[in-house]
Amino acid sequence: MSQVAQAKRGDAPRFAFAQADLLAALVLVGVAAIAALTFRDYGLGWDDFTHAQYGDLLLKLYGSGFSDRRAFGFVNLYMYGGGFDMLAALAAKILPFDLFATRRLVGAAVGLVGLAATWRIGRRIGGPTAGLIALVLLATCPLYYGHMFMNPKDAPFAAAMALLLLGLVRAVEEYPRPAPATVALFAIGLGLTIGSRIIGGMAGLYAAAAVGLIVVVEVRALGARASAARLGRFMLVLLPGMVVAYLIMGLVWPWAVIDPLNPIRSLEYFSVFFEKPWKEMFGGQLIAVPDMPRSYVPTLFALKLPEAFLLLATAGIIGAAITAARRDVPLQRRATLVLLATAAVLPIAIAVVTKPAAYNGIRHFIFVTPPLAALGGFFGAQLFDWLGRHGWAARGAGAAAFVAALALPVIEQVRLHPYQYTYFNSIAGGVAGADERYMLDYWGLSFKEAGEALRARLEQEPVRRSRRWTVAVCGPHPPARVALGDDFVLTWDPKGADFALMLGEFYCAQLDAPILVEIEREGVVYARAYDIRGRSVSTLFTLPPVQ
Repeated sequence: MSQVAQAKRGDAPRFAFAQADLLAALVLVGVAAIAALTFRDYGLGWDDFTHAQYGDLLLKLYGSGFSDRRAFGFVNLYMYGGGFDMLAALAAKILPFDLFATRRLVGAAVGLVGLAATWRIGRRIGGPTAGLIALVLLATCPLYYGHMFMNPKDAPFAAAMALLLLGLVRAVEEYPRPAPATVALFAIGLGLTIGSRIIGGMAGLYAAAAVGLIVVVEVRALGARASAARLGRFMLVLLPGMVVAYLIMGLVWPWAVIDPLNPIRSLEYFSVFFEKPWKEMFGGQLIAVPDMPRSYVPTLFALKLPEAFLLLATAGIIGAAITAARRDVPLQRRATLVLLATAAVLPIAIAVVTKPAAYNGIRHFIFVTPPLAALGGFFGAQLFDWLGRHGWAARGAGAAAFVAALALPVIEQVRLHPYQYTYFNSIAGGVAGADERYMLDYWGLSFKEAGEALRARLEQEPVRRSRRWTVAVCGPHPPARVALGDDFVLTWDPKGADFALMLGEFYCAQLDAPILVEIEREGVVYARAYDIRGRSVSTLFTLPPVQ
């Protein structure tokens, strides 16, 4: 018997449920405290500067009464929603931190929203223990945790999708008359999701799978007319939520509503690879991003999720499918499990079938981790129930094994800090095993640490120069510029440069020059700074850079 069924019959001790909820609250508080202490440690990536500009332009759009419309033509970012960027820009005007530190803090706050939503999803489908397990799985997942500090696109989208999934789970449970609070949650989640990335519309497929199951079963039980009436009532109740969702989408993505066809134009734009192709490392081979194999996404999920997460999520998907097929399980419960299983599997399946251009690891698929974690919590709770029937000793042993399994990615995250997003599990051999086979610090976060260390090193130089230092940079220049400050001139050309700042990725050459700074984790070099004064260095790259 599941925890949900036990709770309804009053058989499960209420204090155990209260303890699980208390532990979940403590986990959220703990993550918030750690984030508050460490958010300044995270560096900038390739896109931070541009996204910060986009947020400022959106504020100017609203502040000018829509007369300053530069945001509608700013690079290609107008094709995305700018809710996170606007929120960070507003927070920077209030909080006592610099702009980019504020962006890190706001990212952590948004990530916490996604964690809380995942907890509530797990709790609704499997009880308090399931919610706790789902929360802990996602909080200790380096893919989610690392990106929530520094990814201005994909991490906020994942949090918004978690909110939307929570609203959909509630709506399906309350079919055909969702409560007003459920409709409001659905509206907020849908508006923020599509207002972040147009592919948020994929959630309609998740909902269709769940509602489709309900309709098929009810047609057999109630007849086509009664089933159609209940479906119509459900859609009618959700209709105001869809209207509110459109307004929220327009608020965070104003370009989408100045012309009703703009969301379709955005979808068309992103349906093809719009940049000049470059190569990335996958499986030890250099492959052009449009030519990545169909195995790209599932392989990286298998190598980048912690082992316990991977095992429980896989078992949860299978368990959800089996439970959804059982006729003795309440229909709405079966439908919510279909909803989450579809959310966990369909995006990966679509990537395998359509074979889109693939790059930057699986940052574009972070939104899949909340439903995976929720299903992992669903199976984990059932496993603990089964162990409990074999006595408290068995249950305690299971809890100890779970804690030990979670300790592994936590320890790795501490060792990798603040580069948790580069994590690879033991199947891949950790970051040391993945170093020559896959991309690690593709976002260039290590330039913050390397730039600050180089600046500190040069401050010890006995002779002061009359001109600024010239630094040749292989990697993203904006993070290096922020880390180094105004006393340095940055260039792509090493000729005549004083120093070279290099990422540890395959496309940056290892120079025959004194190493002034070396940033490494687990024996893997993430960035180096070389002294190339008086040396002839022809290029920074192992491959010609993309122009």
